Amino acid sequence: MRIVAVVQARMGSARLPGKMLADIGGRPALAHVLTRAAAITPLDDVILAIPESPEDDRLERVGEGCGVRVIRGDRDDVLSRFWTAAAASGADAVIRVTGDCPLLDPAIASLVVRRFLEGDVDYVSNTQPPTFPDGYDTEVMSVQSLESAWREAVDRFEREHVTPFIWRRRNRFRVANVVAGIDRSLVRLTLDTADDLERIRRIWGRLGAHPTFGLDEVVSLLDADPALLADVSIPIRAAVH
Repeated sequence: MRIVAVVQARMGSARLPGKMLADIGGRPALAHVLTRAAAITPLDDVILAIPESPEDDRLERVGEGCGVRVIRGDRDDVLSRFWTAAAASGADAVIRVTGDCPLLDPAIASLVVRRFLEGDVDYVSNTQPPTFPDGYDTEVMSVQSLESAWREAVDRFEREHVTPFIWRRRNRFRVANVVAGIDRSLVRLTLDTADDLERIRRIWGRLGAHPTFGLDEVVSLLDADPALLADVSIPIRAAVH
């Protein structure tokens, strides 16, 4: 089985413009996502799926700098863009990773992949319902179920968010979920706002000497210093590479 991770990203963000290029530990946020996605096992390839718009050219350069193949597609029909990348990869199973997860833990993502490989499902996630922190989301689906979604979905929400067509239809698709030992779903470690960025930068500043740190290290840090989770209102520093 050929397993491919597709990382979807775009420059357009209403709440934090240019967040994919925000500097975290000396690298763009997107570079961290791509590096961590590449460490998922088992895995055959990583593809970056970005829009065709000129403003996203900079994301293509980040992907190329990370040695990742870049596929471009529709800006707003994310399902179409995602399918284009998956189809081009020749994948049998597709891992969905979003660009707003610079703390993605490959070990957790790998648990989702291994659950999929048990062979009795069409789709597996760790988000239905979520028990891991926001920012550690991983979904794995068969290419056949993804193709069905691409061909049949007409709802705008389903086109924009890629996988709802699948997990909304449990009478048609076999769906499973990977659950954490402790529910930390209320912990916010995704990248969507200026406060998120400052929080992630603080965590990276403490743990970045070991750039492959995972959720266990983050939890230990937050347990020792709960203030890192407090809301912050610090202006975004120079963040574009």
